Amino acid sequence: MESPPHIAPDVAVIGAGPAGLMAAGAAARSGARVVILDHMPSPARKFLMAGKSGLNITRVEDPACFRAAYSDAAPRLAPMLDAFGPAEVTAWMEGLGQPAFTGSTGRVFPVAMKASPLLRAWLARLDAAGVALHRRWRFLGWEDGLDFATPDGPARLSPRATVLALGGASWRRLGSDGAWAGLPGLAAHAAPFAPSNAGLRVAWSAHMAPHLGQPLKAMRLTAGGIASRGEIVLSARGIEGGGLYPLTPALRGGAPLWLDLKPDLTEGEIAARLARRGKASLSSHLRRALRLTPAQVALLHEMARPLPAGPATLAALIKALPVSHDGPRPLDEAISTAGGLRWDALDGDLMLRDRPGTFACGEMLDWEAPTGGYLLTACLATGAWAGAAAARYAATA
Repeated sequence: MESPPHIAPDVAVIGAGPAGLMAAGAAARSGARVVILDHMPSPARKFLMAGKSGLNITRVEDPACFRAAYSDAAPRLAPMLDAFGPAEVTAWMEGLGQPAFTGSTGRVFPVAMKASPLLRAWLARLDAAGVALHRRWRFLGWEDGLDFATPDGPARLSPRATVLALGGASWRRLGSDGAWAGLPGLAAHAAPFAPSNAGLRVAWSAHMAPHLGQPLKAMRLTAGGIASRGEIVLSARGIEGGGLYPLTPALRGGAPLWLDLKPDLTEGEIAARLARRGKASLSSHLRRALRLTPAQVALLHEMARPLPAGPATLAALIKALPVSHDGPRPLDEAISTAGGLRWDALDGDLMLRDRPGTFACGEMLDWEAPTGGYLLTACLATGAWAGAAAARYAATA
């Protein structure tokens, strides 16, 4: 098998998501000749999909709180986040002509609120730096080099260094199929994939049909000692939403889910309001006394019918409503995945210990974080780290 004569890179980056594109840029800035190879017809499809509802690219908050979002992986990610954290991500985006703004919760967005303008500027910068992008190249593993299936048949490359940015295992149709975890040379180092930032499966009764699609705002959710506050949505398939997603690790492990429908009121305040009922029906009284929405009242009935009559008992239920569910939605429906390439297979430069010159970054690494800017920041940070390290290696190989 011959290497295509027009492709002779110092660094080959496999995968054209945010981590791969960032790795390619970092390697090129270090003077390496770089090529990106991706099995999809167009790059960064998952990135574009994420940006359709507003591209939350990073988050401004206390550094200790920011790192805590990465739980067990925080110590390994810390130097990469120090080198390319929220401030650097924002400056990088603005350097591409996409001004940013920070919302009231610290989330950072491009003013355009879309991923497509940023991606176009990003690809143009890579092209100007001499980075080539080859589409429909699927990585098959190693033999005497990097083997690929391409539109023109089998191909083999022998770069000085390689960066793997192969993604996780959710949203297969957008390119993250996790197939790399079965390849010889990687399979032994891969922790099993599991859904992260995922919705919950709930088998609703017919009683809930009029309320499906409705958002429940400012909820407080707890599971397994983890608490979150935010919005959830009652969907035909269960429960979705940013308020739920940080709890996925606990829910995945079987922890029960509890909802506080009125997090800004104490149990005593709720009981006092409920005690002043009069002749109104219970549902009407819940809406008037506590300003619960029809969807919240319906959820209360769905999960705890028949509701207790006593104000104190009902107040306790409103503050801690148990939610019956059938676990997270399937892996392919999750926003991201846990599992992937284990940290013990990598050195401090993100190079595979048993394959010198091969580096890894992005969602294919075994870490998880909630949405809200954490996911994208770590993908960009690990990409920049691995790309720079690959260029250094290539320069001495």
